[in-house]
Amino acid sequence: MRSCRRLLSELKLWTSGRRKWTRGLNEGLGGSGKAFLSTSRCPKVCIIGSGPAGFYTAQHLIKACQDVEVDIYERLPVPFGLVRFGVAPDHPEVKNVINTFTQTAKHSRCSFYGNVNVGKDVTVGELQGAYHAVVLSYGAEGNRRMGVPGEDLPGVYSAKDFVGWYNGLPSCRELKPDLSCETAVILGQGNVALDVARILLSPSDILKKTDIAQPALEALAESRVRKVLIVGRRGPMQVACTIKELREMVNLPGTRPEMVTADFEGVSEALKDVPRPRKRLTDLLLKTALDAPGDKELERRRNAAKVWGFLFYRSPTEILADPGCSRTAGIRLAVNRLEGSGDAARAVLTGEVEDVSCGLVISSIGYKSLPIDPAVPFDSRRAVVPNSVGRVHQAAGLYCSGWLKTGPTGVIATTMNNSFDTARSLLEDMDSGALDVSAAKPGSQAVSSLLEERGVKPVTFSDWEKIDSLETRRGEARGKPREKLLSVEEMLKAART
Repeated sequence: MRSCRRLLSELKLWTSGRRKWTRGLNEGLGGSGKAFLSTSRCPKVCIIGSGPAGFYTAQHLIKACQDVEVDIYERLPVPFGLVRFGVAPDHPEVKNVINTFTQTAKHSRCSFYGNVNVGKDVTVGELQGAYHAVVLSYGAEGNRRMGVPGEDLPGVYSAKDFVGWYNGLPSCRELKPDLSCETAVILGQGNVALDVARILLSPSDILKKTDIAQPALEALAESRVRKVLIVGRRGPMQVACTIKELREMVNLPGTRPEMVTADFEGVSEALKDVPRPRKRLTDLLLKTALDAPGDKELERRRNAAKVWGFLFYRSPTEILADPGCSRTAGIRLAVNRLEGSGDAARAVLTGEVEDVSCGLVISSIGYKSLPIDPAVPFDSRRAVVPNSVGRVHQAAGLYCSGWLKTGPTGVIATTMNNSFDTARSLLEDMDSGALDVSAAKPGSQAVSSLLEERGVKPVTFSDWEKIDSLETRRGEARGKPREKLLSVEEMLKAART
């Protein structure tokens, strides 16, 4: 970026600014009294979080500015965030983006530091003292609660935790969901809800060829779940999944759809004026629910041992317990009607309720971001860092990207675009002088010293490649693309062998 190079050429000589910089750094690092010599006067940017938002932000910064140096810090020893721990195991094509992220991580001006818990091992303030800019990209690791009685009963899980369980997220390895019931209810009708439904009903022969965690594969092979209801508070015109995920459910081997015909009244007429993507999605839903199947499809459905379906115009009001109040036995649903139309339609209670027997309830009503450091502004109501095009409000030099910036919406491509926007904001601020890069900063030199003092040993990208190699070899032995290590301890052992 020409303006970036021009700005750098105007930096003060390091020797003339050394004393002022050292004093400012000591203040930024809590007055530790240690002076760190910088080997470079390039702009240094720190990114917190190595998921899609973090890597896409780094990618754009490195490509757009030939001088910027980027360090990525990650709480876990392994990179890639939700690409590794959120994307369904039977969607390997979506995970191919890891190849692009790997190229970024191996760039000469990018470094990865895993096993560093920002907010605990090092503060955001300390990072701000060591870098010209800090980008918060750590995603949304919290669960949105339903807020209904009984949601803490055994047998009720968040989709985030359930997905983490079958994808090998260390914090979810002990989940051990009880799959001994016949009916499961999933609350929410987005792509994550359909991922969970598909994994619950998929034949083991399909799953065993994926990178699904081995304990999950074994539990799902023994699962007694034969019916999955995917519940939404609004109607078919507001379903939040994409046509790809719906088509996968429609074509899932060994299953057949069952839906309530009355839920689709008036939908065909309402389709005339909606955008094409919504029309295609709803058309497929209508055909699946209402059209008489052809001979081949009819035969397939007759032989299906498992059932799935959307249930519309319903909201949870209570999780029902068994007689001993020891586990989930059902769910009470309020019946809704809609006010308004299209995406703006609002669900309104009718006063009617109905009970559905089930032994498993999975809440897929959304993720939420959590505050990382008291020094960082945070909107608790919206669960985002308040910002304007990625610039954190009232915090010069602090930026955010990804779900922390927008809330948990969109797919990986959406995150890419919003991360590029944040990177552009940062580069514009460098160019205009709103972001001061006139003083040299030590970057990872200072942070590494602090981490060493605190007994924290980061995992480098070459260390991650040792983990990757071991997981790949373990997978090959089982006929899978990889067999993930399921604990931080195992990951660290592999990284340091």
